[in-house]
Amino acid sequence: MDLKTFRSEVEKELDNILNYWLNHSIDQENGGFYGKITADDKIITDAEKGLVLNSRILWTFSSAYIHQPKTIYKETAKRAYEYLLAHFWDSKNSGGYWSVDYQGNPKETHKQIYGQGFMLYGFSEYYRAFHDKHALDKAIELFQILEHVAFDKKHGGYYEVTTADWKIMQDKVITQGKEDQKKSMNTHLHIIEPYTNLYRVWKNEHLAKQIKGLLKDFTEHIVDKQTHTQHLFFADDWTVKSDIVSFGHDIESSWLLVEAAEVLGDKKRLEEIKKIAVQIAKASEKGLDTDGGMFNEQDAHHLNKEKHWWVQAEAMVGFLNAYEISKQKSFLDHALASWEFIKKSLVTPSGEWYWGLDGNNQPMKRHDKAGFWKCPYHNARACMEVIRRLS
Repeated sequence: MDLKTFRSEVEKELDNILNYWLNHSIDQENGGFYGKITADDKIITDAEKGLVLNSRILWTFSSAYIHQPKTIYKETAKRAYEYLLAHFWDSKNSGGYWSVDYQGNPKETHKQIYGQGFMLYGFSEYYRAFHDKHALDKAIELFQILEHVAFDKKHGGYYEVTTADWKIMQDKVITQGKEDQKKSMNTHLHIIEPYTNLYRVWKNEHLAKQIKGLLKDFTEHIVDKQTHTQHLFFADDWTVKSDIVSFGHDIESSWLLVEAAEVLGDKKRLEEIKKIAVQIAKASEKGLDTDGGMFNEQDAHHLNKEKHWWVQAEAMVGFLNAYEISKQKSFLDHALASWEFIKKSLVTPSGEWYWGLDGNNQPMKRHDKAGFWKCPYHNARACMEVIRRLS
């Protein structure tokens, strides 16, 4: 496939993804967006609504408006923004609840740092798109809270979760549930991502310092210097507490770390990160199947052969990014193969993508097409990244 065709097909797919969410996810009765849609497009009207889903919808339609300023994208982003402030924002303690019920009442009120990151990501993108000063103020407020509460001043990095009133807790961490797992790669990835986005619009010295610190966390602790894969879980002092390799997170990190270094504007640091990004992408090739899809993860004893939707989206961007840096044609071939796999195996007739394929290469139809974790962010963002990079 030539790059012009690649770009054209991805443009059409972006429209399909956005239109699916516009046509299926808007909750006209209770406000905001439905919390769950099944693989066969059945809307679960009484499903709880998650902070991650709603924040990612806000980011997606704000970014879509920047990409193509359609009124409907602006209206949808505004709907997400206003719903987050009205129902997810904790008016007493600040920050976002982890979930609300289908009518918008607080349900899980703890503060997942991962979730706060996505709320910040959505607010900062909304400001980028529409220059709403209140959204920028909320993003800055979240940044300042996270730095005060979640940042480990002794060892660097960020903790996982707090109570509603911002006290560090060990319950509800998004790790393997082991007591000695205090920090995760995933949370750090989704803190550097919104911090980078905030720095685009708010050139604050402390924010820049923290992004530099996060890059150092990745290069010194998270990315293994021998294997160029990422460790997933850590003790407070960055002692590694897991042997799992997440192929999707590796390839996603490879391009998000480059983005962070680019936005910082430090040329020396950028060249260092680009080199590491290519090494991570090369290591991620071990997760590729012969059909172009990327497996989920692997530990010392087992290869998880599921191929989740978000992993394929990130592979498409990550390998394209590695090709741009290195000019190694194999990386471009991987990006194109990812797109062919997506078209063949994930795109559904009504729009959006299946959750993924199971270990037998069958669609995972018992999983959501839209839900607590299944959002328009990975695939819509991947499409926009491909379009931008090939323009």
